Amino acid sequence: MGCRLPDSDPTAPAASPASAGLELTVVVPTFNERANVRKLISLVEAALAGRRWQVIFVDDNSPDGTAAEVKAVAAVDPRVLCLHRVGRRGLAGAVIEGIMASAAPFVAVMDGDLQHDERLLPDMLRALDQEGADLAVGSRYCGGPGADASALGARREAGSRLANWLGRQVLKADLTDPMSGFFMVRRSVVEAVAPRLSTSGFKVLFDIVASQDRPLKIIELPYTFRAREAGDSKLDNGVVVQYLGLLVAKLSRDVISPRFLMFAMVGASGVVVHLAILRSLLHLGFSWAQTLAALGAMTSNYLINNAVTYRDRRLKGLKLVGGYIKFCVLCSVPLAANVAVATVVYERGPAWWVAGLAGAVVAAAWNYVTTSKAVW
Repeated sequence: MGCRLPDSDPTAPAASPASAGLELTVVVPTFNERANVRKLISLVEAALAGRRWQVIFVDDNSPDGTAAEVKAVAAVDPRVLCLHRVGRRGLAGAVIEGIMASAAPFVAVMDGDLQHDERLLPDMLRALDQEGADLAVGSRYCGGPGADASALGARREAGSRLANWLGRQVLKADLTDPMSGFFMVRRSVVEAVAPRLSTSGFKVLFDIVASQDRPLKIIELPYTFRAREAGDSKLDNGVVVQYLGLLVAKLSRDVISPRFLMFAMVGASGVVVHLAILRSLLHLGFSWAQTLAALGAMTSNYLINNAVTYRDRRLKGLKLVGGYIKFCVLCSVPLAANVAVATVVYERGPAWWVAGLAGAVVAAAWNYVTTSKAVW
């Protein structure tokens, strides 16, 4: 892995064409980025003047009309394409679909919020095409003039540095910014591991590198992370949970899926809710208290899973209500066993919390298998 400054010499030789056709695809995952579409295309066009490129916007059915804006440009510019996803959400999945839709030997990934410096694209292309790198990463922490993540703000920058440190403990590659969303890669590198990549979450670069069977030749290039000009950030606390799930999945060599791990973590929080309600309602009698505690934990699990575990399939409005009804119906099947097992254990003498926990465990396996298919 090399970390160096981009070539600032305008007379430096351009990368030789990799083929007689398309050289580079730029994949831009979007959600509510309509205001940035035309400016981003203009910036990419200026940066890649003289190159044979295309840009694929992968839009998750943005309510602000991002897909319509991209298609309006695509109608007059064949270099611009739109993958309009309906019923699917998530940055990682969008990036993977965009890369798999490309026919170019090299694929760049960048956000649609104008925070990534498109002027780095020629240097990334040179690193792959002339220097034989498998991956070129735009790094916020690689060093060099102005290479930082200050546009994130102090709190998010501290969190980003912690996430990067955790990521480096898992990766086989020594990357300064494994969480970067700005990179260029050989398409064949992604295609080789595509079946193993998680379609949920935001950290697709980390997943691509961690999933490799061989070390990659990586070059990092510093850049200045710009402030967002329009739209809102898509990052929230749910992203943190998803990232932790991805870390554990890679540590387990993908034996444990990130989604199952998140479901289990939510289930653990449901146990806390369950026991808290049970303890507070014991005066009603154990069976009644256990029933109400199970219902409370079930509701908590549904809402958190909808917001975090299945955020890429998140239900809203009437679908949220309908999903809750399905969730309750499915969870009611093991509810009777939950109460029965817990009551038997309680009557045999163990502490109330042991009995409550025994009942909760009985229902957990059923809930994951059935709700993941029927609800989300």
